[in-house]
Amino acid sequence: MSFSNLGLSDKVVAAVANAGYTTPTPIQAQAIPHVLAHRDVLGIAQTGTGKTAAFVLPMLTLLEKGRARARMPRTLILEPTRELAAQVKENFDKYGAGQKLNVALLIGGMSFDDQDAKLMRGVDVLIATPGRLLDHSERGKLLLTGVELLVIDEADRMLDMGFIPDIERICKLVPFTRQTLFFTATMPNEIRRITEAFLHNPVRVEVSKPASTAVTVSQSLATCGREPHEKREMLRHLIRSAQDLKNAIIFCNRKRDVALLHRSLQKHGFAAVALHGDMEQSARMAALDQFRKGEMPLLVASDVAARGLDIPEVSHVFNFDVPHHPDDYVHRIGRTGRAGRLGTAISIVTSADAKSVTAIEKLIGQDIPRVDVGFAPSAQPSDEGAGERSHRDAKPRREGRRGRNGGRAEKGHEPRPESRTESRSEPRSEPRSAAKSEPAGRKGRDQHRGERSAPPAAQQPPSIGRPAPRVQRDAAAEPGDHSHLPAFLLRPVRARI
Repeated sequence: MSFSNLGLSDKVVAAVANAGYTTPTPIQAQAIPHVLAHRDVLGIAQTGTGKTAAFVLPMLTLLEKGRARARMPRTLILEPTRELAAQVKENFDKYGAGQKLNVALLIGGMSFDDQDAKLMRGVDVLIATPGRLLDHSERGKLLLTGVELLVIDEADRMLDMGFIPDIERICKLVPFTRQTLFFTATMPNEIRRITEAFLHNPVRVEVSKPASTAVTVSQSLATCGREPHEKREMLRHLIRSAQDLKNAIIFCNRKRDVALLHRSLQKHGFAAVALHGDMEQSARMAALDQFRKGEMPLLVASDVAARGLDIPEVSHVFNFDVPHHPDDYVHRIGRTGRAGRLGTAISIVTSADAKSVTAIEKLIGQDIPRVDVGFAPSAQPSDEGAGERSHRDAKPRREGRRGRNGGRAEKGHEPRPESRTESRSEPRSEPRSAAKSEPAGRKGRDQHRGERSAPPAAQQPPSIGRPAPRVQRDAAAEPGDHSHLPAFLLRPVRARI
């Protein structure tokens, strides 16, 4: 079967032929005729099977008739990440080069004014992430009442990212009579509930069982110690010893680990770029562009790169961290072995990953072989892992505790045995005139200071670091001794006449 037998227009068939494709994939062959017949479609297929072209090609055919109006897009495509949205736009630019269609991209990190200007001119295809789309809608800059075709792509990823409430809000803003295309790789219960609520008598197109992995991907597990420096050394060993490694995507669970591993690889001479959700949009697109062009053979990424990115010639995937959710494993290793090519996926596992590995093997229905890569970690970690210390370790450690009068009690030194009350325990019996007649020289001051700071001979000094309890001092006071009273109570008071 060829693309010309699917009912596509001549312009679209010619564009596909110019791109070098002659035979449709199973998901394309089954979904495209139903889309052209204006039926709702529920497409379930593993990643890398051509789901994007399964809705882009028939949309281009349907949009050849009609005209866009200001602020009222004709079709709407929802994507979970900015990278996927930009990738879908590239597909429209490639296959719709011979058509005069206005395609707008509403994603975060871009100017609101530029996006508003595009919406004002009229949009045939609107590709958006849920958050930015609702921002424009709430500002009154976008009307969804003219949407004829709604596409929800990577629905299971939408669920993982918490976009399901936003999807429900958007589905209520578009007309009830619209056509809906729903594509996903897995079918959790929440996704099934959404399809039952917003799809009308859909055609189910399933070319592979949910959460299955491609047979073209060779999977293996490499056992390693739990220390971070051991995992980094293991990764470097795997990269150096890998056969036919052209390029590779290295997945981490946390954004912080992405940045740390990226710096580590660069320090050891590897050409690598990083990609995670906290980066600026321009930096994210630049990193992907460098990786696609082969300028940087290694891409260290979070799960933002695990869904739907079309980089067809990725030879290896390394899971530096075993994913917490089994579905993420399916999408990660789906970045390699695409379009019938062979790929390799290696996961670095520790003793703490036993439950996650068991859940993954249960989901995909097969055991992942464990391989001996002949790696022995070094006894001492390298200095490149110094950045792993937490913010608590990064703070200077206190050598002692701060005293009551603001000074720091240094470690190894005894505190002063007298307290503030004891240093002023003697009542002032001399009149003020006598106090002024004390010697003013340095010797007199030293002698006066020594008399005030000397502790009573009968009193034992308190224990180190802890003053004596007040109850004991009061019990030891002799009759007539007022040393237990504060100094301000012992000052003479001048009576008023």
